[in-house]
Amino acid sequence: MDKNKIREIIAKRCALELNDGDVVNLGIGLPTMIPNYLPKGVSVILQSENGLLGLGPTPPAGEENEYLTNAGGGYISVVAGGSIFDTSTSFGIIRGGHVDVTILGALQVDQYGNLANWAIPGGKTPGMGGAMDLLVGAKCVILAMEHTAKGNPKIMKQCTLPLTASHEVDMIVTELGVMHITPEGIVLTEINPEFTPEEVQKQTEATLIISKDLKPMF
Repeated sequence: MDKNKIREIIAKRCALELNDGDVVNLGIGLPTMIPNYLPKGVSVILQSENGLLGLGPTPPAGEENEYLTNAGGGYISVVAGGSIFDTSTSFGIIRGGHVDVTILGALQVDQYGNLANWAIPGGKTPGMGGAMDLLVGAKCVILAMEHTAKGNPKIMKQCTLPLTASHEVDMIVTELGVMHITPEGIVLTEINPEFTPEEVQKQTEATLIISKDLKPMF
């Protein structure tokens, strides 16, 4: 499947999880595509851990403001009514449980809801950033991620990379389907109609529980 198509499928499905008025923090990369696919009538308030509430779209080339960037350093705009504040206030918002949903990428996730998304041993590590705070502080944690990396599973029985946080992931969305973390394990609740449950399982290290009410992603 084409990489752009994969990212589009994931972003579109994640967008369906957001409700009008939600305060949402989006990780860098794929999650930033999600506002492009919000259902009609749904407007969310985007939060950035470097001290912004009310992020707007990426400004056109030549109209960037050097003082307005997201946590990843990318240029952004601020919507009417948006606000800018110091990072201590920003992390107070996150740690105080005022972020409704955070949608992040992943290097690995496992059947216990553990997430590794910040370091590969031996590789260059820029730092964890605010991910560990978001995982613990947000009311709902969704992973927007490709199902495999270079053919290797990313949904594991147990993460082998350094953890960002443990037992905090609620939901996983990949190009193959939608999965929920439960005390019993990872439940496949929705599937891309182009694949079978057996094909999804083949690309997953953890043993999936196939929902009795399994339905198409869209």
